Amino acid sequence: MRLAAVGDLHFHVGKRGHLRPHLAKLEERASALLLAGDLTCHGTTAEAEVLAEELRGVKVPVVAVLGNHDYDAGKEGEIRRLFQDVGVVVLEGESFVLDLEGKRLGVVGVKGFGGGFKGACASDFGEPEMKAFIRTTRRVSESLGERLAGLQAECDRRVALLHYSPIPGTLVGERLEIYPFLGSYLLGDAVERGGCDLVIHGHSHRGTKKGNIGEVPVLNVAQPLIGEPFATFTLG
Repeated sequence: MRLAAVGDLHFHVGKRGHLRPHLAKLEERASALLLAGDLTCHGTTAEAEVLAEELRGVKVPVVAVLGNHDYDAGKEGEIRRLFQDVGVVVLEGESFVLDLEGKRLGVVGVKGFGGGFKGACASDFGEPEMKAFIRTTRRVSESLGERLAGLQAECDRRVALLHYSPIPGTLVGERLEIYPFLGSYLLGDAVERGGCDLVIHGHSHRGTKKGNIGEVPVLNVAQPLIGEPFATFTLG
């Protein structure tokens, strides 16, 4: 399966027309496009409308999750609808199955959340605000694991599509102080429980492109990091 993926496009009205030329013949390079969140700069509908028009009519399936920037203006529901109106599948704790190249690809999408990694992570203790923080990560991680496990019997390949990172390995290059705000080990534990063939995430602009959870490759496709309109690769 040939896939394209990118995160952290951070689209705004000044980027109109920037992505469309690169998508014109995407079907010659990939069978699907996965978007790993932070599709907008400040989460406004005006920004989302610009990117939605760039994606309208793309000749391969497009599956996305939102990122923290897409929530900033409190318009995440409207943003989701704008992308769905042009045929983009937007996931949050849900799964979607694509028939690609004679195989079935299952994609489970969650934005994820922070919390940090084993040995230096937040815990479900103390103030209500801290408990709410880590419980949010635990809830979305449990959803990720359950959905991945549920696709095992019906799919040839499974992908976890996230915004936040499930491992510290793809954050190397970022300041250690901000690791808890870039991802959580709970997401990685969910991948191990549910099982998949590939994890894709964004969010970390200065991190590392590749890591792994056991034998499962993890790709950081944040556009500022990869330096391209999107990354392309073969799965399986």
